[in-house]
Amino acid sequence: MAGDHSNPLDVDFVRSLFPAFSVESNHGQSFFENAGGSYACRHTIDALHRYYIENKVQPYADYPASADAGRRMDASRQGWAGALGVGFDEVVFGPSTSMNTYVLAQAFGEVLPSGGEVIVTNQDHEANTGAIRRMAARVGCRLREWRTDPDTGLLDLDGLRALVNEHTRLVTVPHASNIVGQENDVAAIARVVHGVGARLVVDGVSFAPHTLPDVDALGADVYLFSLYKTFSVHQGLMVVRRDLLDELPNQGHFFNADAPDKRLNPAGPDHAQVAASGAVLDYVRELHVHHGGDASTPMRDMCSVVSTMWRSREDEIAGRLLGALAARDDVRVIGPVEVGRGLHRCPTIAFSPLAIDPEEFSRDLIRCGVQTSWGHYYAYRVLDGVGVDPARGVVRLSAVHYTSDGDVDRVLDALGEIG
Repeated sequence: MAGDHSNPLDVDFVRSLFPAFSVESNHGQSFFENAGGSYACRHTIDALHRYYIENKVQPYADYPASADAGRRMDASRQGWAGALGVGFDEVVFGPSTSMNTYVLAQAFGEVLPSGGEVIVTNQDHEANTGAIRRMAARVGCRLREWRTDPDTGLLDLDGLRALVNEHTRLVTVPHASNIVGQENDVAAIARVVHGVGARLVVDGVSFAPHTLPDVDALGADVYLFSLYKTFSVHQGLMVVRRDLLDELPNQGHFFNADAPDKRLNPAGPDHAQVAASGAVLDYVRELHVHHGGDASTPMRDMCSVVSTMWRSREDEIAGRLLGALAARDDVRVIGPVEVGRGLHRCPTIAFSPLAIDPEEFSRDLIRCGVQTSWGHYYAYRVLDGVGVDPARGVVRLSAVHYTSDGDVDRVLDALGEIG
């Protein structure tokens, strides 16, 4: 039984599973900084708490606490492998996506030929594009930039087709920008990239909180995202497909060269966070069952069903917020102002106030109980590409599926008072 998902997501039930909503300091407040890091679900918090009490030892030894610690770490890796549709040995944990990207760039720098070509976008978060750009310059690769439309901030696939050629070795792209918010068609991009024999690295940080992806179906050679933005622990998760993992040089200790999960992790893993990282999948299962699903459904299928529910809920949220902002003549929304047309328009909504400084606009929202901020959000090149001064920045309202109607009402009321 897949579950009856003709009914809407039970937002009250969802919020009951996030302890942050019961904290007194959050009463009368609405959290719209989710793109910077989501709240952790109860399952994550409980798993981390339990590990520190029961298993805070070196894992994988023979005594019970240590053996159990290793089992919990392996269970998280196995759970995420199933959720993402990849192999156990293709899942790599690291301290952050920024660090995972940096290590990955070092590895590619050892195998990319001088004179090869690397394609990046100006829609990327700097953590993804910066390390790759520096690596390309260091090894003598030609760097080519797939640029966004200056009006919409979107990437046109024809722009990529015009750039790839027989010299292309590596392409990096975001699954969704943390400013523009629109899903990019990764599967189509992968077909273009693989058509010339190149590798594709996808930054999924700003998309995974809205859809836990089927990496195998997407066709990415590398897929990275931040667990702390998917209701989990403060770690980065990187999928590296096995054929590429076999090609990339070891970046860890020499004696770990044959360990797939350690070859791209120079430091030892955070045992507790790795062990607790899979607990968010218990949250996915609980949502699935609560909405009529079968608890024995494979995790990849659960993730697909639950993500569909998340996106449907997010379309409602984004539609209301975008509608209110698009109706104003004193702000410029970055990215699409409509939802429900083609790929997902994530409820990560950045806008440039035209008459009020973004910092002032953000503080006005905060005074109204809307927890948000302003800045360039490490998307300096994105803003520059659409003609917004990165130093001035933008205001960003970022929601996820647990954002309530009352939260949206608070933003709309605040927008009515500001300006």
